[in-house]
Amino acid sequence: MKRRDFLQQTAASTALIGLGGLTLSSFNSTTQKKITILHTNDVHSHIDPFGPDDGRNANKGGVARRASLVERIRTENPNTLLLDAGDIFQGTPYFNYYGGELEFKLMSMLKYDAATIGNHDFDNGIDGLYAQLPHAKFDFISANYDFSNTNLNTHVKPYKTFVKDGIKIGVFGLGIELDGLVTKDLYKETVYLNPTEIAQDMSRILKEEEGCDLVICLSHLGYNYRNNPNKPSDLTLARATKDIDLIIGGHTHTFLPKPTIEKNSVGKNVLVNQVGCYGLYLGKIDFYFDSDKNKSADGTTIIV
Repeated sequence: MKRRDFLQQTAASTALIGLGGLTLSSFNSTTQKKITILHTNDVHSHIDPFGPDDGRNANKGGVARRASLVERIRTENPNTLLLDAGDIFQGTPYFNYYGGELEFKLMSMLKYDAATIGNHDFDNGIDGLYAQLPHAKFDFISANYDFSNTNLNTHVKPYKTFVKDGIKIGVFGLGIELDGLVTKDLYKETVYLNPTEIAQDMSRILKEEEGCDLVICLSHLGYNYRNNPNKPSDLTLARATKDIDLIIGGHTHTFLPKPTIEKNSVGKNVLVNQVGCYGLYLGKIDFYFDSDKNKSADGTTIIV
């Protein structure tokens, strides 16, 4: 892909965000480190791009195009993570026929680093999800689904840490309450735990015990519920916690041209982002660290 074409596919909306009061302009370029976070959500088995007659989604999406974008960005910055916020399954005949095998194989080829589990990922039952795990060469993380009495026990981690250019990154996952969305016979003995309480605990562990410089939540809670403000969401999660830097969301198919900036429980900025659905967009957040590991960020949504 030519650089000109790549830049034309990048949405104009970019947010320059100071985290903890530090602005990007205050960095010394000789000591600055850059970490890139790429993310998707609610792809729903959309492997092929939309056709030319598909209305507002015409000629968008497709795994091959996403792969080209990811490859280009990784070439520009090897210190890149690729994450997914759930609902990988359900939405096209590919899932109906292959049961998730193709989705996991393609995500493995794109070298996803981690994904969390959405409610539709149980659509073939917990046994169906388990059967496809050998095709996934990346980790599934979920901290508030207790799989102790299921065959997913030990196969799903609460969090994972990565080190890129000396920067330690902690990523944990959260899932939506399954009761009312998924029938009990599909998720079986999976136990849903309060996501806000779990997030407070996970972010503390990652920040204080694991010593992470960057804490990311992969959430399938939904962006916001105006008609039900007490329902856990990405925005309520951001406000109730203090150690999360970025919440990558899913479930509500919310398209954000740039990350939302929320204040956490101690008044610091938290980024919240979600990029719609069906693989139409790729989220890109760049974090910049100075020599003292103070950080700032900017976010862009890329049209696939």
